[in-house]
Amino acid sequence: QVQLVESGGGLVQPGGSLRLSCAASGFTFSSVTMRWYRQAPGKERELVARITNAGGSTNYADSVKGRFTISRDNAKNTVYLQMNRLTPEDTAVYFCNAALYAWYWGQGTQVTVSS
Repeated sequence: QVQLVESGGGLVQPGGSLRLSCAASGFTFSSVTMRWYRQAPGKERELVARITNAGGSTNYADSVKGRFTISRDNAKNTVYLQMNRLTPEDTAVYFCNAALYAWYWGQGTQVTVSS
């Protein structure tokens, strides 16, 4: 079965950094484009970043460009999101996504940016 497990969230002060991880299993990870989404209270889930199967192409939401970096380690079946210069607007639950024959999601990891 397809499984995605996010980790690395927590409480951080404005200007700080976090690295999120998503451990994948149940499919050929190296063949699949991966994405990070986030959902803040009262808002729709939004796309944050995308990375192609071999890591050769990345895309970011305008709100995080220059601050966030998506990467992957296919040997570890893991995708990462390095988040720098965090602001309170980055507070959300962050979800890992894999689009296969269906769209699969992890349970999410909470990121709270507060002083």
